[in-house]
This record gives sequence, structure tokens and C-alpha cells, in this order.
Amino acid sequence: MFKKILIANRGEIACRVIKTARRMGIATVAVYSDADARAPFVRMADEAVHIGPSPAAQSYLIADKIIEACKATGAEAVHPGYGFLSERTSFAEALAKEGIAFIGPPVNAIAAMGDKIESKKLAKEAGVNVVPGFVGEIEDTEHAVRISAEIGYPVMMKASAGGGGKGMRLAYDEKDVREGFEAVKREGLNSFGDDRVFIEKFILNPRHIEIQILGDQHGNILYLNERECSIQRRHQKVVEEAPSPFVTPKMRKAMGEQCVALAKAVGYYSAGTVELIVSGADPSGESFYFLEMNTRLQVEHPVTECITGIDLVEQMIRVAAGEKLAMTQDEIGIDGWAIENRVYAEDPYRGFLPSTGRLVRYSPPIPGWTEDEDANGRRGVDGVRVDDGVYEGGEVSMFYDPMIAKLITWGKTRDEAADKQIAALDAFEIEGLGHNIDFVSAIMQHPRFRSGELTTGFIAEEYPEGFHGAPADEVLLRNLAAIAGFAATAEADRARRVDGQLGGRLAPPSKWQVTVDGVAHKVKVKEKKLKVDGEALDIGLAYTPGDRLIEAEIDGEVLIVKIARTRSGFTLTTRGASHNVRCLPWRVAAYAEHMIEKIPPDLSKFLICPMPGLLVALHVGAGDKVEAGQPLAVVEAMKMENILRAEKAGVVKSVNAAQGDSLAVDAIILEME
Repeated sequence: MFKKILIANRGEIACRVIKTARRMGIATVAVYSDADARAPFVRMADEAVHIGPSPAAQSYLIADKIIEACKATGAEAVHPGYGFLSERTSFAEALAKEGIAFIGPPVNAIAAMGDKIESKKLAKEAGVNVVPGFVGEIEDTEHAVRISAEIGYPVMMKASAGGGGKGMRLAYDEKDVREGFEAVKREGLNSFGDDRVFIEKFILNPRHIEIQILGDQHGNILYLNERECSIQRRHQKVVEEAPSPFVTPKMRKAMGEQCVALAKAVGYYSAGTVELIVSGADPSGESFYFLEMNTRLQVEHPVTECITGIDLVEQMIRVAAGEKLAMTQDEIGIDGWAIENRVYAEDPYRGFLPSTGRLVRYSPPIPGWTEDEDANGRRGVDGVRVDDGVYEGGEVSMFYDPMIAKLITWGKTRDEAADKQIAALDAFEIEGLGHNIDFVSAIMQHPRFRSGELTTGFIAEEYPEGFHGAPADEVLLRNLAAIAGFAATAEADRARRVDGQLGGRLAPPSKWQVTVDGVAHKVKVKEKKLKVDGEALDIGLAYTPGDRLIEAEIDGEVLIVKIARTRSGFTLTTRGASHNVRCLPWRVAAYAEHMIEKIPPDLSKFLICPMPGLLVALHVGAGDKVEAGQPLAVVEAMKMENILRAEKAGVVKSVNAAQGDSLAVDAIILEME
């Protein structure tokens, strides 16, 4: 067994690998860029080596720097995590030349399966179902248009070396191909150093199912059941679960055996994932097709660990050291259900725009990274696990992926796992930047998710007008009014005691008009007794001014609420939505009706940058006429290109930014007449 390994990655996956290595008694080496100098994974590792500036292309993607760090520290092996150099054959080859073990598959398997075009050819030769498409070299946009027409719309354009949702565009017609083909090439080149693109048929009602593979260097290959990753946004997975609510035992066996056969065809070992697309329109479940094979550890590996009890990182290390797998296919079972939600630095209320900045407040429901590697094991604490690599006061920078943390829950049933997600998300505190906690909580509560009727179009179909918070029923709104009334009384009581000038004789207001999202409630608070609109509630809660989290039990139901003070009340956040609450004493409430409503200014004539980013293209100039929906500019943020379009027809009055400028959020790019 290795005595020391180096982790050629950062963030939560670096923390994850370090935890397992520690438990195995293996020393660890971290490598870090300028931006990560104070990151948790750097503190967790036994040694840390600085490898360059913040951009990944100048640090984490330079193989020579990783190898130099191995030599300097005496690391015998490298775990690449996911992304960066994890599927780069040249990196694995360079390590082999230096006698450093690569904790991953053999080079030939990475080469065969890491290239989407070549992997489809191999899968077809091995008798695996593949999606109809064009797997050769595409010359230019005109060639792409001809190919798309031959395959039949809709089609998916993908960067050959792509992954993580980057370098992908769905095209419903020729216009989409012409607009998106070059963007896919650029994203492929910028993110993966490869601008080749392939085009394939887009499967209707698709479900994204993947099979976890685990093999050793002695010819043994197992499948560790499946994961369903159908809920995606812009082809980036948001929710993952294991097992799938769609897959039957017969399907599982057929998929697993076919994926094992494919892995054997390329002499695969270590952990890997075969991604399949399944037509939800086929009730038999037999219409599944090979998409690609990821020759690395997946982001969503924790849900497989939860239901199988197998530490995948440990197995990868043992396989790389030459050990045989200690389990057989018959011993791989399914125990319970696990769900993972990716907590991203993006604002679902603003069209999921990337959000960078400082984590002014970061408090997960249980500790993520910790000095005690057993504090948050494979099933976490009481079925709640957090995998993260950030800290309060740290920064989510523009240089890397916007994922803040992974929240994993395990339960005996799917509903239990989903309920634990909702409660844990309610207790997950993040301030300082936009995040998607409300959004993933809304998904967990959505009737369609609970029924298991999923497709990769779930988000687009269920939130066609964007996300505006999870709907709240009358009982929840009543309970929020009760909590706000109780908190308002506590705040008023503290205010009267601040300097003691009132002698402690004046009682705080106990009768409130509490307006929740525009609906007014009459709330009476007397010690622990509370009435809302005349209805007495059995309520148990404690609140001290300054508290950020309230755990209330109302009529037997536990509700965790994040609370923030505002000028005239509170913002209460729970169950996937933030609610604006105004609290006024009854005698004051009558006057509020006479206040003049403030009308917000009209900003429709401005093209405003919706996120911090780089202006990579500007399509118009002063005096140009534009039509509604016309692309005006392209802003790159978090490695993704975002097209900004005209809201209405008009003439460009002035342009305030130039191509190549770094723009702040809400910066004015141009103004219309």
C-alpha cells in the first residue's frame, strides 16, 4: 500500500480523498493555486505545495507542476479527483514515466472512453446500443447544418472532450445550429483544449441513468447498481439519486452486464461510470443507449456509497496498489435510498446566473470538511452528509466550478431521503452570494419529483417562466405569521430593555398585523400562547433577537426557518422560498394603508450585465437597429458562455463596454434610444 499520495485537485473532492486516505493511514499532499491558499483542503493535507496563479490553465492543468510536487514530497501516487487532469492520457503517461502510480484506469481505457467520438465507435463494435448520430470530424457550421438535417431535429451538439455540462447545445432547427455550433467549439477549446464536436439525435422524454463500474487489475469488474441524474439544468446535473425510481431489477441486470462487457473490452480497472440515456416514452425500459463513459470518480459517487456501503475512493486506492476486489457481484446489494443535491453559487431567482463572492455566512446542517475524518462518514450523521471544501469568510471565485457543497441524505425509502433533504436544506445557511438552496428544496417537494416521473427536461418543463420560490399553502403561511408575531414581540421586548429608561414597566406590543407575501393576519402573543386570526395554535419555539435560525413545533409539525431582520419585519426562509413579512402593531397598521407606493424605475432600455464576467463578444454598435430576441452580447462566467438578447426592438443609443472587458454585476453594456 502507498505511504503517501498527492491529490491533483481542489475543493470538496480534495477534502473527500484526504478523509479516506487518512482513515487508511496514508499521508496526503495537496497542491494549490493562489486563490486556494487558505482553502480547507490545503489545511487538511499533511503537506501542501503551491503550483501557480489562480486560473486553472496556469496551475491545476499543468501536469509538469503536479509531477514536480510529487518528486519534491515523495508522493508515490496521484489521485486526480474529477475534472482537471483526471481524464488526460498525457498526464497518466507522464506519471508512469516517472514511476508514479495513477489512481485511476489504464491509459488505453482513458484514451478509448475519454473521447466521446471514439467511445461511441467502440461501444457500437461491442454491441452496445448507441444513439443515432454523426461520429466523424465536422468541418464547419455548414457541414454541421447538413448533418443535423440528415439526423433529424432535435439534435444535440457536444464537444468531443466535454463533460460537466460544458460544451453542449440543443438545436431544434437550423438557426439553433448556426448560432450554437461555434460556441460549442469555443467552450470545448477553452475548457478542454479540444474543439472537435459531434452531433447526435436528441431522445424524447429522456432519463439519464448511469451505471457505476468498479474493476481491479486482475480482470474482475463489477457494477454497483445505478444512479438517476435526470434533473439537470443546461446539461449540468442538479439532483442525483440511487437507486433510480424507474429502473427495474431486470433493467438493472441488463444495463449492468452490458456496461461490464464494455469495460472489459477496453481492459478497464478502477472506478468508472457508464452513462446511459433511457427513453421515458418506452414503458418497457428497454430503450437505453450508451452516451459516454467517464473514466474517473463522479461528483455524485456518494449516493452509491450510501446504498452499497462501499467507499469508492478507498477501492480506487486499493486497486491502484494492485489489490484484488474484496467483494463479488452477488454481494453488491441495495440498502435504502440516497439523494444528492448540488448546492451551487447561482441565483435561481435571476435565471440561475452565476454568483461569485465571499461567503459572509456559511453554516451547513452538519460539518462538511472536518479534522475528524469519521465525523461525517458514508451516511453522514443521522442520514445527512455534507461534502464541501469551503469555509465561512472564504470566497467562491470566478476561476472554478460554482459548486459550494454536496448535500447527501440517506433513508430507508425514497420519501424519507427526500424529507431529510428538505429539513437539511432549511437548516443550511449561506449568505453573501446567490445560491440555489430554495430551488433544490422546491424540487424535493414537487409532486412530479415525488412520483418519480422524471426526464432531463424536468426543470425546463416545470419552471418555464423561471423560478420564483416554492409555492406555500395556507397552513405554512399561517405558521410563518405566528413565528413572525412571536419574534416581533421578542424584538420589541428587547428594544424596551436596551437602556432601562422605561423602568421595565411598559409591556411590549402583543397584538400584531403580520403581512406575509401581501396577505395580512391578526396575531396575538401572550407568553407561550399564540393566536392567528382567532385560531389558537399549539406552538413551541424559542427566539432571542439576533438568532438566525428558528426551530418551531406548531401543531405537532417541526418547521426550521431562517430569519433575517428587515426595517419593518423579517425575511423568513423555509421550504424552498423566502417570504417578506411585515410586522406592525395593530394601532400602527391602520396608518400603513395611506403610504404612497414607490414605483421602480424602468430599466428595459438598458442591456445590463446580469453577472460578473468577461465580455467575449459584442454584436452591435451605436446606431444599429435591433429586434426583440436578437443576440446583443456574450458574457463568459464560470467557464460558460451566456448570450444576452434584446428585450424589445429599438435602436442602440450608446455602447458603454468593449469586447474583452471584465464586467461587474449590473454593469450597463449598452443603452437603447
